Amino acid sequence: MNTSQQVQPRLSLLTQDQIERVHSNTLQVLSTTGIRVDSPHARSIFTKAMGNSSNGNIIRIPAEFVEQALKTVPSSIDIYNRRGQKVFSLGNDQISETRFGIGVTNIWYEEPQSNEIKHFSRKHVGLASQLGQTLDNFDLVSTPGIIQDDSGDDREVIAALEMVANTTKPLVLLISETSQFEQTLELLEHLNGDLSSKPFIIPYFNPITPLVLNEDTTDKLFSTIERDLPFIFSSYGMYGATAPITASATLVMLNAELLAGLVFAQLVKAGTPAILGSLPSVFEMKNMISTYTPQTMQVNLACAEMMAHYGIPHCGTSGSGSGWGPDLLASGALWLNHLTSSLGRVGLAPFVGGNFDSLVFSPATVVYSNEVIRQIRQFSRGFSIDAETMGLDDIQAVGPGGSFLMSEQTLALYREIHEQHSHVWQGFSLDNWRSQGSPRASDVLRDHVLDVMASMQVPDDHDALIERGEAFLYKKR
Repeated sequence: MNTSQQVQPRLSLLTQDQIERVHSNTLQVLSTTGIRVDSPHARSIFTKAMGNSSNGNIIRIPAEFVEQALKTVPSSIDIYNRRGQKVFSLGNDQISETRFGIGVTNIWYEEPQSNEIKHFSRKHVGLASQLGQTLDNFDLVSTPGIIQDDSGDDREVIAALEMVANTTKPLVLLISETSQFEQTLELLEHLNGDLSSKPFIIPYFNPITPLVLNEDTTDKLFSTIERDLPFIFSSYGMYGATAPITASATLVMLNAELLAGLVFAQLVKAGTPAILGSLPSVFEMKNMISTYTPQTMQVNLACAEMMAHYGIPHCGTSGSGSGWGPDLLASGALWLNHLTSSLGRVGLAPFVGGNFDSLVFSPATVVYSNEVIRQIRQFSRGFSIDAETMGLDDIQAVGPGGSFLMSEQTLALYREIHEQHSHVWQGFSLDNWRSQGSPRASDVLRDHVLDVMASMQVPDDHDALIERGEAFLYKKR
């Protein structure tokens, strides 16, 4: 008999009955309330398939089209780096560990040494991408910011060029302008050839909550689906503003938006790979900001469980939010979000590093998050209970009143256990802390961030990619 056993913490919310209730209510929203589809081309896709299900620009989606889309969408997606090496898979009921990425479209940059807030620039895109390349616990890099010091009509394309030149990791692309989205894909095809066979690019799209498939989103979806690329389709809803005030109603409505996007993609091309998820938040009316709360993070987990039920790869929230830097406010959100995501069924958490309602990119927050994710991954992997780890021989050898300091098992495993301690802050006794000048934890983190950034190196083909990319863009102008 195999006596080996792994103790592994897990977190779940919904019962099977609750999952079925959410799904049933979602189908009711889609078939009765429907969704608004702004693009005539997109509406024609729906009406050609469904006949008289439309009323002007409102499309009501019958349940059978949802069920068909769930049958044709792939249940897992392999993701590669730009060298063509497979780095992870998403899906398969989200049984593997959560994958994290840095970024989201910030418009400001917080200097790690001075904490000065500056407009996000092209240089900052490169630095953020290099940081994502350097830190081991980030699996991908998302568009880290919107270039503010260039008013040209290709600044989002230039940001993508900086990303691809400064990291080899997979990229999540958030591009607002449809014309620049198409240019970006053309640029990346020019630099890397076919993007679909071993995809390292994942475009990211949002519908407009509540229940609107806007024209820009469907236009970009057409371009993505034509190239056989996987994409992320994610709903962003704020309790009490763009979404209902209750968690259950928000879950149902955001789920309806996701399934509407799925149906559209599968009608355009059956078998199109999709990653679905939501960014539930609360509209904080007093200060006019959106924020994450314990309940919105529960909705994030519930959404992940719905996607696991459907057999669809999932993308969720990441903990970027209303912190003022890598401070107490940010750290609480990071720990709660990253821990629950890793213990739940969240597949992808791609937007780490933003503060002030995801307006300010903070390298210090990214480096702190890297340490948080490292420790959470250790926690979520659990520990084994078997004859070897039980160590009965060790206990017998040491005996009552003895010390395990020099036991065989301690000597064999000490380095492994030591790795679980913080990689940023060393442990101090009170006397040692005083003798070192009573350092502040924030100062130690700042120095560590500066050391990390001083050690960053660009990929060996950085200069060649920048040169080729800029030549390509110059011809397009």
